[in-house]
Amino acid sequence: MKDCEYQQISPGAAPPPASPGARRPGPAAPPGPGPGPPPSAAAPRWSSSGSGSGSLGRRPRRKWEVFPGRNRFYCGGRLMLAGHGGVFALTLLLILTTTVLFFVFDCPFLARHLTLAIPIIAAILFFFVMSCLLQTSFTDPGILPRATVCEAAALEKQIDNTGSSTYRPPPRTREVTINGQVVKLKYCFTCKMFRPPRTSHCSVCDNCVERFDHHCPWVGNCVGKRNYRFFYAFILSLSFLTAFIFACVVTHLTLRSQGSNFLSTLKETPASVLELVICFFSIWSILGLSGFHTYLVASNLTTNEDIKGSWSNKRGGEASVNPYSHKSVITNCCAVLCGPLPPSLIDRRGFVQSDTVLPSPVRSDEPACGAKPDASMEDTCQDFAISCTA
Repeated sequence: MKDCEYQQISPGAAPPPASPGARRPGPAAPPGPGPGPPPSAAAPRWSSSGSGSGSLGRRPRRKWEVFPGRNRFYCGGRLMLAGHGGVFALTLLLILTTTVLFFVFDCPFLARHLTLAIPIIAAILFFFVMSCLLQTSFTDPGILPRATVCEAAALEKQIDNTGSSTYRPPPRTREVTINGQVVKLKYCFTCKMFRPPRTSHCSVCDNCVERFDHHCPWVGNCVGKRNYRFFYAFILSLSFLTAFIFACVVTHLTLRSQGSNFLSTLKETPASVLELVICFFSIWSILGLSGFHTYLVASNLTTNEDIKGSWSNKRGGEASVNPYSHKSVITNCCAVLCGPLPPSLIDRRGFVQSDTVLPSPVRSDEPACGAKPDASMEDTCQDFAISCTA
């Protein structure tokens, strides 16, 4: 499957023009006094609608415009989000509202009576939280491109050849060995491929995501191989920001209520009361989530693996050893958070090659599309799994 280029072909793509010299007919130019350039030298114009044998073809579309998943793209495909963005908008609203109220109603009093470092620290935490949130939300989490028609046909042929003569369907799993542990590669019927290790298909975004952790509606995106470090930095910094604002608001109300009634102070500062309520009810879940993901990072696990009990005795069987763990907390943290960021595989800004002729399913015994023979299929999956976990 590695030998074929991943492409997304639009079902309604127009066929290529009949000949290189074909041009789109247009109205005749009015006669002029001077000689003009010949018609063949005029620059071609792209047409966004209509199709026909005499047209130059449609406007070249980019791959994000025909992306098969449920994601939404912005800024010409440079930014992407999940199909639903209401909860993500709520996250932005809560963070921005709480922080703005804190800077407007609490920071002037605290800077005057305590120290100027309070608004400076709050500003640093706020910008770090927002940058990590936006990177988590708008970054490709590690989506794997779906198999092309050529790759799917070749893989189906290899699967059919491994079946028996009975009515039992051929197996849809492969087994590979990673650090002495047998790992099953499951077949994805949507993406038409065997999923690499730690890859899962997100039912919300309708994509296979590498090192899939979970789908988080609060950030409006899946959390996977390419944006997990940003997600972890976001929840960790948000914990510090929430605790910092909560402590500062309590200090503000305590200092303001000296020599007067505390209830009257609350009535005088309703904005501080609103901040206090938001921080009080959110800090517990944020701190718990930060602690849980700290445990996952130290163990080199994902939320999906921990919930399913892939490497524990939660399923009722014998506990398996996590083959992805480096047996060291520091090494696991460095591998998850400090490794090089892998490139995106979906090529959102690339152009759709509409002139590519889709091959029909191969009926002969020769492997198609550069696929390896059936005898080496297990070796291919083994090498592919090791490269994905390197």
